[in-house]
Amino acid sequence: MSDKPPRRRSPIRLQDLQGLARLGFDATIAVTNIVENMHQTIASRAGILGPGQDLPTRGITGLVYRMVRGTTRVAGLGVDHLTNLLNQGLESSSQSSPEREAVIAAMCGVWGDHMAETLNPLAIQMSFRLQGQILNLSRAELLQRIAQPKARLLVLVHGLCMNDLQWQRKGHSHGDALGKALGMTPLYLHYNTGLHVSQNGEMFSQAMQTLIEQWPVPVEELVVIGHSMGGLVARSACHHAEVVGLNWPATLRRLVCLGTPHHGAPLERGGQLIDSLLGKSPYLAPFARLGKGRSAGISDLRFGNVQQADWSAHRKHDQKVDGRLPTPLPLGVQTYLVAAVQAQRVDDARNAWIGDGLVPRASALGEHESAVMSLLVPDSHKLVVTNSNHWDLLNHAEVYQQLLAWLSQPFESERRD
Repeated sequence: MSDKPPRRRSPIRLQDLQGLARLGFDATIAVTNIVENMHQTIASRAGILGPGQDLPTRGITGLVYRMVRGTTRVAGLGVDHLTNLLNQGLESSSQSSPEREAVIAAMCGVWGDHMAETLNPLAIQMSFRLQGQILNLSRAELLQRIAQPKARLLVLVHGLCMNDLQWQRKGHSHGDALGKALGMTPLYLHYNTGLHVSQNGEMFSQAMQTLIEQWPVPVEELVVIGHSMGGLVARSACHHAEVVGLNWPATLRRLVCLGTPHHGAPLERGGQLIDSLLGKSPYLAPFARLGKGRSAGISDLRFGNVQQADWSAHRKHDQKVDGRLPTPLPLGVQTYLVAAVQAQRVDDARNAWIGDGLVPRASALGEHESAVMSLLVPDSHKLVVTNSNHWDLLNHAEVYQQLLAWLSQPFESERRD
């Protein structure tokens, strides 16, 4: 009898190899382009400072680089064809491990826009999910999957590089606990966080319209809770519905944002600064491409973009100043903002920069030096928890108790003069 522990199975399935292979070949081509650009810079004996010349090499050298790229593309097509043949002999399984879901969610957060553009099979398609399983938005399917659908709906929207299963943290899920305590049906949005916030907002808005129309019982109250980027996506969805005239927000009573970077996050602004510094030298400029490979969703967190107009005048990583249009909170909706700080005191000066480790306190609370950009939320609708980080908001006992208290109160439509 062997004393060896059982071998851990990889969370990645055979069906995933096609998507992983595509990413690998895309990365090989990208690195080849960087090497060629460096080769050209060195050969031209460019100065240490100054703009780089993003030009291909010529002659035999250029031919070699073109052959490398061509061979890589051909190999990619061959692997793609082979994995298609292998997958034809496999039954498509709807079962997936939390580890696999976390890996794919992280990949989509970093490269999700590229994955969507290249039709990578690992690119997450937006859906509502329950216990990690997709809900088809038809009345018959909803009745089959949900035993007792409630007239009160709770929709939870996860953050960057995360997925719906990660609302469960250390044995606690805000959605499940609030649903049970308040007699609500919790549903979880699953989406590709690498896309622009406004793209996800539009898709979320359209999905909400279908959900409300197909829900088996008339919806009396809708509550949306967004963590981190999820709060921006929820606000973007409300904005889209108002612009195109969808009626699902008529059921929206409360919106809660947990650690949402309403006015951006310093880490992404730091990434943009590094890109800019690398671009000062032709010898370093090629390496800026590595950083600029990060997704459109990440770039939106630089200033907290919500609308398409906030970013459409710039290429993905070229938004150097905050040129956002004001996006007020939805009218008639009670909005609540929750922030975490790692310091022991709320008034600690470090909170202005560090905050919860990712989002400064002022950004999470919607505070801005410009009155027109500030989110008008009364102090009674704000909470700051200390000695906590960005992810502690998902299972913090004080946060849960405050959510329960807020959502238990009788609804009164908000007024904004």
